[in-house]
Amino acid sequence: MTPPTTKKAVHSMQTDESKGDSKWWILLILLTVLSFGTRLHKVDEPDHVCWDETHFGKMGSWYINRTFFFDVHPPLGKMLIALSGVLTGYNGSFPFEKPGDKYEGVNYVGMREFCTILGGALIPFTFISIWEITHSLNAATLSASLVLFDVGTLTLTQYILLDPILLFFMLASFVGICKFRSAALSEFRVNWWFWLIFTGVTMACCVCVKFVGLFQVTFIGLMTIVDLWFILGKLSKPISYTVKHFVARFVCLIILPILVYVGFFYIHLFILNKSGNGDGFYSSAFQSKLQGNSLHNASMPKDVSFGAIVTLKNHRTGGGYLHSHWHLYPENVGAKQQQITTYAHKDENNRWLVKLYNDDEKISFNDTVRYIKHGDMIRLEHVPTRRNLHSHREPAPITKKHYQVTGYGENGTGDYNDVWKVFVDGGSDGNVVSAVTSKIKLVHVLQHCVLTTSNKQLPKWAFEQHEVTCSPNLRDTNSYWNVEDNINPKLPNVSFEVYSPNFFARFIESHAVMFQGNAGLKPKEGEVTSKPWQWPINYKGQFFSGNNYKIYLLGNPVIWWGNIVVMVLYNLISIWKAIINKRRSNQNEADSKEQLLTTCNWLFIGWGLHYIPFYAMGRVLYFHHYFSAFLYSSMLTGVTISYLLEIIKTPKPTLIRKTIYDGLIGLIYASAIYSFYLYSPLAYGMSGPVSTEQNSTMFGLRWLDSWEF
Repeated sequence: MTPPTTKKAVHSMQTDESKGDSKWWILLILLTVLSFGTRLHKVDEPDHVCWDETHFGKMGSWYINRTFFFDVHPPLGKMLIALSGVLTGYNGSFPFEKPGDKYEGVNYVGMREFCTILGGALIPFTFISIWEITHSLNAATLSASLVLFDVGTLTLTQYILLDPILLFFMLASFVGICKFRSAALSEFRVNWWFWLIFTGVTMACCVCVKFVGLFQVTFIGLMTIVDLWFILGKLSKPISYTVKHFVARFVCLIILPILVYVGFFYIHLFILNKSGNGDGFYSSAFQSKLQGNSLHNASMPKDVSFGAIVTLKNHRTGGGYLHSHWHLYPENVGAKQQQITTYAHKDENNRWLVKLYNDDEKISFNDTVRYIKHGDMIRLEHVPTRRNLHSHREPAPITKKHYQVTGYGENGTGDYNDVWKVFVDGGSDGNVVSAVTSKIKLVHVLQHCVLTTSNKQLPKWAFEQHEVTCSPNLRDTNSYWNVEDNINPKLPNVSFEVYSPNFFARFIESHAVMFQGNAGLKPKEGEVTSKPWQWPINYKGQFFSGNNYKIYLLGNPVIWWGNIVVMVLYNLISIWKAIINKRRSNQNEADSKEQLLTTCNWLFIGWGLHYIPFYAMGRVLYFHHYFSAFLYSSMLTGVTISYLLEIIKTPKPTLIRKTIYDGLIGLIYASAIYSFYLYSPLAYGMSGPVSTEQNSTMFGLRWLDSWEF
C-alpha cells in the first residue's frame, strides 16, 4: 500500500485537480448545503416518540435530572443529547415512555436538530477525506453524493439516537487520519500535530458513544502501523527519526484517547449522583455513592443476626436481588409452588427474614441477639408472602441439571427442605456474616446443592426475571451472595461510608456491567431483528414510526445494490492488477489511477472491519448496525467508479470517449438523485394505503416482499 510520503509520485494528477480551488470549494459548499437542507427538512415530524428515542431521550432526561441509570453503551452520546436538550430549552421532564407518545408542549426539536446536524456533517466529511487520499474531485464528489442521496442514512440521522453521533465521530476520525497522512511532508509541525491529536480525540469519542467504535480504532491502528513500517524502511534516516514518529503516535493515538475516554466516564459518574432505576445492576458498594439510595451514607448494623430482615444480592457482575412474589410456577414447570427469581431493581419483594432452622419462635426482636456465623443453618422467610426459601429434587425451569427453588409453606411454617447452611467465602468457624462486605454461599442441607442464578431469562409467566436454581456443583461461580439491606432495631447502626469505592473501582465495574449487558441482549417477543447477511443486500427495513405517519428505515436500493456490484468489480480489478503487476517488469508506476486503487484497498478494509465482526456476535442485532460499514462501501464505490472512468477518459480523450464518460457520469448521478426522490417518503413520512395498493403513493416501489412499507 502506498505510504503517505510517496505523494510526490502522483503530483501530475494533483496539479490538474488542484488548479481549480474555486471548483473544490463550490462542490464542498454545494454538497454541505444539500446535506443540511435534506436532513433538517421536516426534522420536527412526526411529533411523537420514534423508535429508540424512547431510550435515548429518556436517558438524556436522566442526565438533566442527574438520575443514575444503566445502559449497555458508554456515556458520551447520551451526555451530548442531554447537553443539546439543556441548550435548547428542554427541562428533562418528558417521560419518553413508549414509541408513539406525543411530544405535546415539549421542546424536543433541539435534540433532534443536534443529532441531525451531526448526521449532516457526514457528507462534507466524506468529501474531504476522499479528496485527501485521492486528490480526485470526481471520487470525492461521487462518494459524498452516494451518502447524501441514501434515504437510509437520512432516516437514521434525523432522530434522537446514538447512531448520528457515532457516525459523526467515526468519519471525523477518518478525516483526521487522512489529513494527518497528507501532512507527511510537514511532519512535526503545528498542522501535523493538530491532525494527529484531532484523530486521537475523535477516535476516543467514537468508542465513548458505542463500543463498536473499536472497529474504527482498529482501522486507524492498521493505517498507523503501515505508515510506521514505511518510515522504518527509510534507511537514509537515523533510528531516532523512527523512534520520534513512534512516540508521537503512541502518545496521541493511545495515551491521549485513553485519557479522553476515562475523562468522559469521570464526568458521567460525577453527573449521575442520584439514585435511579439502574442501581440494582451494580454492586452494593457502588450504590453507596448514589444520593437517595438506601446505602448512601448508610447507617445499619454491621453484622447480620437472626431476626434481621435482609436483602440478598447476587455477587456476580450485574447480579440481581433474591426475589419472590405471589405468583406460582405454571403447570409442567416443576412443583406448582411460589416462584423464586432474581430481580435487578429494588423492591419490597426482595426482603427476607432470617430465622433459626429448628425453632422459628425462639428468636425475635425482644430476645438476646445471636449473630449468624460461618456454618450456621438458617431458614429464609419471604416477608411479603411468609413462605420459606425451599428446594427439592424437581428440575429447574430452564437449567434442567439444577434443582428447582421455590417459596413453600404457610405463615413461615414449612419443612426440612427449607433449611440452608451459610458459608462465608474464605471464612472459618466463628466468622460472623457482615452486611455488604461478606460473600456468602447458601448450601441446601438435604439436597447438597448451592443457591445460584443461571443468568437465564425466564418467560413472561415470571415477568422475564432471571432464573434461580440450586446447583449440585457447590463451586458454581454464580453462587455468591452478599447481604445488602440489614434491618434489626436491636443492633446499633454504623456508617458504611468506609466501603464506598473510588472512581477507578466504579469505572472498572461500570465496564464489567456494560459488557455483560451487551452480551445478554436478546430479542424481545415480536421485535424485528435481522441477520448480518441481510444488511448489504438491503433485505429488510425497520419501522421507526407507525400509526398513520410511517417512517421506514431502508437504504436507497439503487445505491445499496450498486455498492455490491461495484465491490465485486473492485475485487476483480484487484486480482487482475495483481496478476498484471506480477508479470510486468517495471512496477514503479504510480499514476492517478494507481492512487485511486490504493485508496480502494483501505476503504475495503474499513468496510470489512465494520461489518464482518458482527457475524461473531451472540447479542441481538438490527439493520442499523450496518450503516458504519455502508459509509465505507459508498466511498469504495465512489473511488472505484472514478478509477474506471479515469480509464475511459485517458489523458487525451477522443470525442467518443468523452461522450461515454459524460454519459456515464450523468447516468450515475441521475440514478442516485431520482431514486432518492422516489424513496424519500420513507424518511420524510408516508400516510395512506400501503405500497401494494394501486392508490398508494409508493405503489410499485416495493421490489422485495420483505420490504414492509
